Amino acid sequence: MKALVALEDGRIFAGRSFTGAGEATGEIVFNTGMTGYQEILTDPSYKGQIVTMTCPLIGNYGVNNEDMESNAVHPAAFLIKEYSKIHSNFRATGNLADFLASRNILGVEGLDTRAITKHTREVGALRGIVSTQDLDPESLIKKARAWPGLVGRDMVSAVTCEAPYGWSEHGPVSGTGFNGSTAGKHKVIALDFGLKYNQLRLLDSRDCQVQVVPAQTSAADIMAMRPDGIFLTNGPGDPAGIPGVVETVRRLLGKKPIFGICLGHQILGLAYGGSTYKLKFGHRGSNQPVKDLTTGKVEITAQNHGFCVDFKSLNPDEVELTHINLNDDSVEGMRHKKYPAFSVQYHPENAPGPHDSLYLFDRFIEMMAKN
Repeated sequence: MKALVALEDGRIFAGRSFTGAGEATGEIVFNTGMTGYQEILTDPSYKGQIVTMTCPLIGNYGVNNEDMESNAVHPAAFLIKEYSKIHSNFRATGNLADFLASRNILGVEGLDTRAITKHTREVGALRGIVSTQDLDPESLIKKARAWPGLVGRDMVSAVTCEAPYGWSEHGPVSGTGFNGSTAGKHKVIALDFGLKYNQLRLLDSRDCQVQVVPAQTSAADIMAMRPDGIFLTNGPGDPAGIPGVVETVRRLLGKKPIFGICLGHQILGLAYGGSTYKLKFGHRGSNQPVKDLTTGKVEITAQNHGFCVDFKSLNPDEVELTHINLNDDSVEGMRHKKYPAFSVQYHPENAPGPHDSLYLFDRFIEMMAKN
């Protein structure tokens, strides 16, 4: 089935659907990971985006129930060069085409993904549309331009949990006040901006009771649960577009140790009094080099973000830069000099990706124990 991808600047790319008919709009982005497509598809940080994979062959190891990083698929559509109709892996329980089709997500193959990626790198992430239903280029371009984009929009409300829940080695458990979690030494509140399950698995494996709460939970309600630490998760979109959350985090500073990841890191930057900006085409992949300035070590990291903290907007007497991206020198980590709070822009939970950054969870445990 023929499909067209249209960008707001007029570029058109032709392919074919491997999941049936459909149409979707979103921001066109690319991911440079060689593997991990199921974790990418179930990452809530991709809400409102159309993901292009630079790896030319996708689907060859199928999908399974264990690699879900949330309970849904979040990209609006999935663009690839070639779909592998045959999958072979001892862990596979199904194929990618059925996985996407059952969730009404449009998958398109046969595209020149190199051209899409190169164009995005040159001009920046653009609004786009992919369709099998409307094959009129001019009509599609108008639809792409009409999509509102991500800047200033609250995307978190579409992916945060509706009610608090706990976590056990078997997965999510309903319950509040840590009643839903297994026993553990450290009680951690995870403020859910669009988290990935492996973050909870890693906290659980480090003797933590985890209580996940919706993004709009108040500081007073969080403190009433008497946590030992507060975890600010990843999530989609513009951190400046989420109502009330920055003020909530600001009220929590100094009360309990705080660890932020990705969107949580950006929200911390805003809570410190700084600002954020939109990157030209973002960082997305499992092969991004980051230097830890506190140790001098270089980590290969997994990343998925389109916004960044402007470190120049922060008070250097209060906030220290701890990590930088070695590709473009953008901010990848920071810590507060007065309060027990630190954060990183990338995804240390290695889902998908390398294990280089798991030490950050240990740092959080040490900070809770110390405080």
